[in-house]
Amino acid sequence: MSRTFPGILLAIAWVVLLLAGTPLYFQLVMLIVTAIGINEYLDMALESPPSISTRVLSIATLLLPYLGGWYFADTAGIQFGLFAATFFIFLYTIGCYSRLNEPYRFLSRLILGVVYVGVLVSYLPLIRNLPEGGEWLVVLTAITAGSDSGAYYSGRQFGKHKLSPAISPKKTIEGAVGGLVCAILAGIVLAVLLFDKVNLPFILFAAIILTGVGILGDLAESIIKRGTGTKDSGRLLAGHGGILDRIDSILLAAPVLYYLLYFFMGIQ
Repeated sequence: MSRTFPGILLAIAWVVLLLAGTPLYFQLVMLIVTAIGINEYLDMALESPPSISTRVLSIATLLLPYLGGWYFADTAGIQFGLFAATFFIFLYTIGCYSRLNEPYRFLSRLILGVVYVGVLVSYLPLIRNLPEGGEWLVVLTAITAGSDSGAYYSGRQFGKHKLSPAISPKKTIEGAVGGLVCAILAGIVLAVLLFDKVNLPFILFAAIILTGVGILGDLAESIIKRGTGTKDSGRLLAGHGGILDRIDSILLAAPVLYYLLYFFMGIQ
């Protein structure tokens, strides 16, 4: 119950935010979520706790892709924010080079943080601003949550063959197959409930792609946690770790969904 009840509350709050909240309110909430995720990433990536000024400056810098996407409301804004953040990270590293224990590690980990958190999260508001964007995000959430739940229970029941033992020893191929089945079912059910007209071939195609990408997103965070000796990204969510632990699958899947909608459905 320590995991289930908070998880249900989070799911309800997320769906209400997507379907009942305004785009501006969603943008503000995601700004806070992104800042918290960046702070968690800094705690994982930086070997010694940064000073308050360095932490605040780093959070502000890694937020630039998100703020660029918000201001320009397109991918060009995200790209501009990515360039600006990268520029300032190089500038800060050069200026503080003699005071940093490992300047190259500091530089490379911050740049990864810009992409991993700042850029990837920025696609969620872009999707929200699309026609029926809130509904598409609910479908995305259903697919990733269905994949996670299906993989967990299928893996426990039938798992024998490891999917990526060096990165995540508990994940199995059987679990991934079970997760895919649940993701497809969840995506179709939510699409039927939310949309007046449902393009079932596209939902099926998207569910398969997004499930695979969601697994990659999960493994990507596992690489970061293994590389930094971290068990959870944070302790903010009771029984669920940190923000990044909850959105690792969606982080990589959101940009993919955005481009699937753009190129295959012509939604923009």
